Amino acid sequence: MPRRVGILGGTFDPIHSGHLDLASAAERALGLTEIVVVPAHIPPHRSAPMASAFHRFAMTAIAVAGRDGWRTSDLELQKAGRSFTAHTLRHMSENGVPPSELFFLIGADAFAEIGTWYDYPAILDLAHFAVVSRPGFAVSELRRRMPELSARMVDAPRIEQAPAIILIDAPTADVSSSAIRRRLANGESIAGLVPAGVQQHIEQHRLYTSESPDPAGPRPSPEPAAGRLHGHK
Repeated sequence: MPRRVGILGGTFDPIHSGHLDLASAAERALGLTEIVVVPAHIPPHRSAPMASAFHRFAMTAIAVAGRDGWRTSDLELQKAGRSFTAHTLRHMSENGVPPSELFFLIGADAFAEIGTWYDYPAILDLAHFAVVSRPGFAVSELRRRMPELSARMVDAPRIEQAPAIILIDAPTADVSSSAIRRRLANGESIAGLVPAGVQQHIEQHRLYTSESPDPAGPRPSPEPAAGRLHGHK
């Protein structure tokens, strides 16, 4: 079976069911053999995460535990400065995963902002972009909204040899990290919005509350679509 490595990048402040639904949809549609979750150190063009790198890495590790072929990587957390997807994809290629075997997993709303990303449009040649529908933003809208890229778009499960934009129409949870942080700040439950282990970690360390001991926060920040799912706008 050919190797197909999915990369799920983002701030994950915190990781939630929407992230996991997105990656699971791509895994099923494309037959991914591995999924690597890569928390960003410092996301470009947005405020610093509220939770520290330690807690965000821990929450992603908890979220993927027990999922066959899934793992968390600290690749971006090891590097000082801002985290760019282009650098991560080039690192993967230089370390034995060519673009034809690499799939960057992203929501349709975040992909609609790809023109603002670092190293665009060259970044589209570094991996396949597996784009999954999000609540209120179906992948079917992308050809109309982004005609300049429509020639590179194909419908899953079709996979081209050269890096392509693969559209995956699948349901994903209607949740965002910013909404979870607001609920926690207001003392509301987040049950079902994050994996149970992630909820336990948040509650144990009192993250995203006024009593949070986390040295990174709390600091509220605006969060565009790319920030909600990927942290790269």
